[in-house]
Amino acid sequence: MFGNIGWGELVILLVAALVILGPDRLPGAITWVTKSIRQVKEYANGASQQLKDELGTDFEDLRKPLADLNQLRGMTPRAVITKHLLDGDDSIFTGNFDTKKQNEGGPTVQKPSMEKKPSMEKKPSDTALPSGQTPPIDSDAT
Repeated sequence: MFGNIGWGELVILLVAALVILGPDRLPGAITWVTKSIRQVKEYANGASQQLKDELGTDFEDLRKPLADLNQLRGMTPRAVITKHLLDGDDSIFTGNFDTKKQNEGGPTVQKPSMEKKPSMEKKPSDTALPSGQTPPIDSDAT
């Protein structure tokens, strides 16, 4: 339920609760919060069980589209590319290229080179015009 809250946030919440409530009321507040969370979980489990009992086999028919929607929720552009174009192999994004395929005689994937290639562009000193001369204008490009 609190999967996004880390230890640092919990410590900050406890310190804030200690300052706001004081050491006398803090234990009672913690027990009230834990009981409330437990009760909400029981209500949610009871509601889903009641739906299962009332709908029977139709509950599974309702559950499948919801599961598909939940799967779409996690789809990012990277996940779509990995799933559909790269057959689930995300080594191109992580840089961990599979050497097992090389040993099996499968297709090899080479790691992209990080070397700088010489630039084909002219340096500013090569393109400088003598003073008083106008640059050429390409009418097709403008």
